[in-house]
Amino acid sequence: MTNPLHASYYADHALQATVSIVENRPVARDTFQLRFDCPELARRVLPGQFLMLRLAGASDPLIGRPLALYDTVLDAHGTPRGVDVMYLVKGNLTTNLCRLQPGQQLEIWGPLGNGFATPSAGHLIMVAGGIGQTPMLALARERLGLRCFGDPERVVSQAERVTLCYGARSADYLAGVEDFRETGAEVRLATDDGSRGHHGLVTELLRDILNEEGPAAEVVCCGPEPMMKAVSEVALEYDIRCQVSLETPMACGIGICFTCVAKVACEAGWDYQRTCVEGPVFDARQLVWD
Repeated sequence: MTNPLHASYYADHALQATVSIVENRPVARDTFQLRFDCPELARRVLPGQFLMLRLAGASDPLIGRPLALYDTVLDAHGTPRGVDVMYLVKGNLTTNLCRLQPGQQLEIWGPLGNGFATPSAGHLIMVAGGIGQTPMLALARERLGLRCFGDPERVVSQAERVTLCYGARSADYLAGVEDFRETGAEVRLATDDGSRGHHGLVTELLRDILNEEGPAAEVVCCGPEPMMKAVSEVALEYDIRCQVSLETPMACGIGICFTCVAKVACEAGWDYQRTCVEGPVFDARQLVWD
C-alpha cells in the first residue's frame, strides 16, 4: 500500500493499544481535554483523523466513542509522544470518562478515517460549531508551518492567513480559544446569547470574511449538521472549496457495522458511504443533505 490516505489503510493498519491517562481536565462547560501517551499513534495521525476510545476493563458501555485528534504532544527533542483529544460530557461513556484520573487506563484504536485533504488556497477559514473546533487545531498548526504530521511527514503549503470562526451557545461553552490564538490564527467568535463575540450565527462571520479583500479562500467545517449544511451553501454561493468533517455516531470505527453512513452523490443519484472509512471528511458538494 503506497497511498497512506487509501480508505482500506486504516482498518488494516490501525494501532490498538491500552494507554495511560496523563491529564484529564475541564476546559469549558461540560468540556474536557484528555491527554495520553502513545508515541506510535502520535507519530502517524493526521489532522482530521480520529481514534476510537473506550474505558479499559469495562463492559458498560460496550462500544467505543470516536474522538478527533486535537493536538499531538512533543517530547524535549520535538518527537511526537502524546495525543490530546477534547470531548463534551454527554452520555454514559463521557460521564464516566471525565471522572478518570492520571494513571488510569483507556483502550484506543486508530488513527482512523481520511482526515483533511491538503488545502492549497492562501486563506484557510475554519468554521466550527459546538465541539466542532476539536479537529482544527492540528490543521491550523500544520498550515501555519508550526508542526508536521504523518509518517512519513506530509508536505503542506503554508497558508498566508488562517481564521477560525467559532460559534457556541454561550461563552462558557467556548473551549480552546487561546490555543488557536497562540498558533497565530485569527479567531472570530459568535454566541447564540451574545455573551461573547458576535451575537448571532457563525455563518454570518463566514460571510463577513468572504466579503473582505484578501487571498483566495477555502473552508473546512465541523459541528452540528444544520450548521454544516448552511456553511456548505455559503461556500457554494461564493464558489469556494469546502470540506466538512461529519460527527456521525459510530460503533466500530473501522467500517464493519455500517451505523455511520452518510448520503453521498453519485451517478445513480446518491449512495451511502461510511463516515468512519470514506470520511469523516467529505467535499461538501458530494453530500446529500436531508
